[in-house]
Amino acid sequence: MTPLDPQQRRRRNLALAVVVGAYILSFFQRFAPAGIAPDLAAAFDTSAASLGALAATYFYVYTVMQLPTGILADTLGPRRILVAGGVVAAAGSLLFALAGDLSSALIGRTLIGLGVSVTFIAMLKILAVWYDESRFATMVGLCMLIGNLGSVLAGAPLSWLAQAAGWRGVFVGAAVLSAIFAVACGLLVRDRPDSDGTPQARPRFDRTVILSALLSVLKNRDTWPAMIVNAGISGSFFAFAGLWATPFLTQAHGLSREAATSHASLYFAGFALGCVLIGSFSDRIGKRRPVLIASSHLYAAIWLLLLSGIEPPLAASYALFALMGLATASFTLTWACAKEVNPPLLSGMSTSVANMCGFLTGALLQPAVGWVMDQRWDGALTASGARLYSPGDYRAGLLLLAVMAVVGAAAAWRIRETGCRNIWQTRD
Repeated sequence: MTPLDPQQRRRRNLALAVVVGAYILSFFQRFAPAGIAPDLAAAFDTSAASLGALAATYFYVYTVMQLPTGILADTLGPRRILVAGGVVAAAGSLLFALAGDLSSALIGRTLIGLGVSVTFIAMLKILAVWYDESRFATMVGLCMLIGNLGSVLAGAPLSWLAQAAGWRGVFVGAAVLSAIFAVACGLLVRDRPDSDGTPQARPRFDRTVILSALLSVLKNRDTWPAMIVNAGISGSFFAFAGLWATPFLTQAHGLSREAATSHASLYFAGFALGCVLIGSFSDRIGKRRPVLIASSHLYAAIWLLLLSGIEPPLAASYALFALMGLATASFTLTWACAKEVNPPLLSGMSTSVANMCGFLTGALLQPAVGWVMDQRWDGALTASGARLYSPGDYRAGLLLLAVMAVVGAAAAWRIRETGCRNIWQTRD
């Protein structure tokens, strides 16, 4: 790409800082139910399956929106969709905070998912347009490292804050922040280096062209391995870290809530670190496939150890969760893998196609895990009246996640090596 002048670089950095701020908030919204799962179960008197459905609602709408978001990012541009997404997320957070029953909470959670669903793809589009492609994976990893501050905050800090001030107040604050980011994106984000912020002609949608482009991405056999790896790793990650990690550690392993949420925070911290290390390492050695194979197999092996019934010392357990987070970050390479085997003009669409697989899998797995646990539940209750599940109940449900992790590791062998460059015109 043409080198940017100093003013363009300043504009780029400021815009990216705002978008990454919105991304931090979207990560917080994604994993918040895990940190307050006991509070939600008590507030809405839910079964495991219903709690899973509440958390998964975010992922359902997020999944559905990935393809439209990719199309909108390639046509309308990231600025418009970021502003609209921020407004919708603010409304959803406020409704969730004020919800008096499960139905209202589901609607609020749906609006949250709808609003924040545009943030990541818009950020990828900005990186693809404003940065050289040789730095793409590194920049994605760096943005995710920062963005994962939101997931870390959704662990132990959220649990502490919810107990101190109430979980409803937390989401009122999230609504205010969403509105602030919507305004900031409108003022500061520019779609292209040559955009000066003056009104542009509204893009003309050509349904035939859009559908043809989407079909070209889906018909590309090199796109599918990246999609499956993303589904196996990120799908199981979202289902576990997004809801079941804290209940699993407290009820199946007997840890305190503080220790359990600290495990989750370490998981997220390992994931954040892995995002930047794995992406930059892949860029440095000029390879995607071997990095994905090694890290996805490590991730699957940790799942098998986690469900083996072995009770490691607390320090070893903390280390295992941090390592698991590090290995989980390997799925971030699937965006680069999908982008680099498709036309550059379809970068938004190709990354969203890969991305949606993980969210769809996570959306299906969260309630599926709860359903398996409900089938095995023996009727035991906690002191607060919530359902109490045995370690065997949790292992049976979470086995679904381990299977998906193994599927993702197997698919990594089918990834096409790109040499960290776009090979669409050179593929055979």
